[in-house]
Amino acid sequence: MSVSAGTGWQPDRFLDHYQLRTIPLGDDPDGESPVTATLIRRAEAGARIAGPRPVAGAVLYVHGFTDYFFHEPLADFFTARGYAFYAIDLRKCGRSRESHHTAHFTTDLARYDEELGLALELIAEEVGADTRTIIAGHSTGGLITALWLDRLREQDPARHGLVDGLLLNSPWLDLQGDAVLRTLPVTMLIKAVAAVQPTRVIPQELSSAYGESLHESAHGEWSYDLALKPMGGFPVTFGFLNAVRSGQRRLHRGIDVGTPALVLRSDKTHFAKSYSASTDRADVVLDVRQIARWSGCLGGRVSTVPIPDARHDVFLSVPHAREQAYREVDDWLTHTIRPATESSETSRKESTL
Repeated sequence: MSVSAGTGWQPDRFLDHYQLRTIPLGDDPDGESPVTATLIRRAEAGARIAGPRPVAGAVLYVHGFTDYFFHEPLADFFTARGYAFYAIDLRKCGRSRESHHTAHFTTDLARYDEELGLALELIAEEVGADTRTIIAGHSTGGLITALWLDRLREQDPARHGLVDGLLLNSPWLDLQGDAVLRTLPVTMLIKAVAAVQPTRVIPQELSSAYGESLHESAHGEWSYDLALKPMGGFPVTFGFLNAVRSGQRRLHRGIDVGTPALVLRSDKTHFAKSYSASTDRADVVLDVRQIARWSGCLGGRVSTVPIPDARHDVFLSVPHAREQAYREVDDWLTHTIRPATESSETSRKESTL
């Protein structure tokens, strides 16, 4: 399946000055057809197709679990630095979820390779085949994109060559919680239930502490649609958790995303059942020690930076923390991505002489 640039863009009903394009996908192997993905771009990106190309490149942002794209300041940051900004709502997530879908459900994270590849293809067609793209992934999106780039490097080197770097924002690299949850017996139990009842919901108490720290209706400053990102999160199914655990075990054996990677995380974890002031200055979703431990499995060019007082989504943190996160990204773009891109372009020009 392929897509063509320049057609099918419509105004986004959630964000002013943004457009979306529906990407039809094949039949859903998990039995919830039809499925689609949604590519989102800033409206002015369309004007750039006919005009000057972005100076720096493009960005494709991939959300996490119980999430969708609403991060306008992140788009503003990259746009100000010459990047054409795109985001994708994956199948059954955000703008792509329909009434017959189980929210954020898949039994194999590799299913997302289809829409990610098509999105990368569309971006290349729009902004130019010589324009490189930075992939940015948050939480589950960080795990998904890392595994995808490892497969892409091996299976489709030409398409992988369109990628300039990987920016991970608190990636979900291991299962948080008590150590017993990561033992073989529990792993086999998850596998067994997932095989026969993949959409069965895992019995757990869902905390709204993180959502309350973010949303403007509670203790936060951010405005987003609670139907797409509920305060307490969507239920987790056995099939989805098994897919995540399979992906995490693959990463733990060592992968190679094939590009420079920057991993941002909080400097501390504070698991909480209810909101408190501490919730605002820690990751209340993942164990940041696990992120630190497993980041080295991404490949040979990985930088990991703890951001003091950051939330789970470092770009939704309290002001001083998110400002530092943006400074770290700016430094990475300037000193890692730009020199690597310039070196690659020089080598390509010399090879044609």
